[in-house]
Amino acid sequence: MTLENSFNQLIETLLIQKTATEQFTLILSSEHSQFTRFNHGKVRQTGVVADGSIELTLMENQRRSFRCFPLTGNREIDSLAAYTALLELREELKVLPLDPHLVLPSGNNISREVNSGQLLPPDSVVQTILAQVGELDFTGLYAGGLVIKGYADSQGQKHWFTTDTFTLDYSLFDTRGQAVKVILAGSHWDESAYIAKMNAAKTQLELLSRPAKQLTPGQYKTYFAPAAVADLLDMLSWSAVSEADLQQGSSALAMLSRQEKQLSPKFTLKENFQQGFVPRFNQLGEMVAPELPIITQGVLVNTLVNSRTAKEYGKIANGANSSETLRSPHISPGNLGVDEILRRLDTGLYISNLHYLNWSDRPTGRITGMTRYACFWVENGEIIAPIENLRFDETLYRFWGDNLVDFTNFQEFIPNVGTYESRQLGGSLVPGMLVNDFTYTL
Repeated sequence: MTLENSFNQLIETLLIQKTATEQFTLILSSEHSQFTRFNHGKVRQTGVVADGSIELTLMENQRRSFRCFPLTGNREIDSLAAYTALLELREELKVLPLDPHLVLPSGNNISREVNSGQLLPPDSVVQTILAQVGELDFTGLYAGGLVIKGYADSQGQKHWFTTDTFTLDYSLFDTRGQAVKVILAGSHWDESAYIAKMNAAKTQLELLSRPAKQLTPGQYKTYFAPAAVADLLDMLSWSAVSEADLQQGSSALAMLSRQEKQLSPKFTLKENFQQGFVPRFNQLGEMVAPELPIITQGVLVNTLVNSRTAKEYGKIANGANSSETLRSPHISPGNLGVDEILRRLDTGLYISNLHYLNWSDRPTGRITGMTRYACFWVENGEIIAPIENLRFDETLYRFWGDNLVDFTNFQEFIPNVGTYESRQLGGSLVPGMLVNDFTYTL
């Protein structure tokens, strides 16, 4: 029996067992993934994970609660687990407080999306990846395979989403512990892309062998590679693009919403679900549009609004998830060609990666963080030396505002590489960017 058939049977069982006044949602998360961990250019751990779990949410009398249990594919075991969860939830609802903003499932959305990829065969992963490593100190994680998301509810909505994806998240280290970090991801393994990234990383590793340059705090013209841009973009999911955060006065984009500040017309951000990396349905089975503009030419045109926020604040929902975070963000490219980056940078910093980002002053959109992995000092369009790690403190109203010089004319997909509980889907499609007078504090 296929997993989809098992899921459908579970839906039918719950529809029979629920009472006339009860409503439920059923969310499936499943994967069949290969994980191979490398350290010092050798395989340290490898294996396959086949897993499936169900989250059942029961709603009645303006109350809700949920239970999670495994989906085994055995009808008898799964039906018993669902029935046990249903009985427990019925008793629990009796003692829970009323939820004034509870949103019940509604509508008749039905979808089925299957995104087939071309991944490395499991028995060739190690050989293919290590063929380009040689004697390098190569450390990383390959994760690839099929991920499945399903949704159903008592109103008849049903969604099925599958995608073949992989991520290869790795670093090359030198004898001093300096590192170059690289991420390769997608739904189709591209040998030429892997070789190109590996060769570029080897070049950067050689540059790291030069004596490091210590810089004084100040403002420097800076090029941010796509991975660093993705790190900055991730901050918008922390109390920025959420309508609830805007209504509660905690959004970092509040001044943009009130038109007290503006961003560069070169900055355009949207949610783009057309690449098939994440499902378009949310935790209530609602479907978001294939594209949802967020910031268009520097102007905030939409926030992320889920149905609960819409009910509480009298807004119109647009299919956002329960946390109102970006799921498939896309920053439009600019005009800066790859061969122009160092020349246009002239003298300043080349930043490959960032880490430890946080809001230092959220109402003003101010972000703090540190440089990390293969960051360089550039003079007259030439990389001179690696730099010691620097802390920065800068507001998005400057680096995506007046100080934004340009985005690159190419984009890279920077995936979510989290594996807590399950492989995370999605990521950011972003260009690199060149910024004037970026502020470094330590």
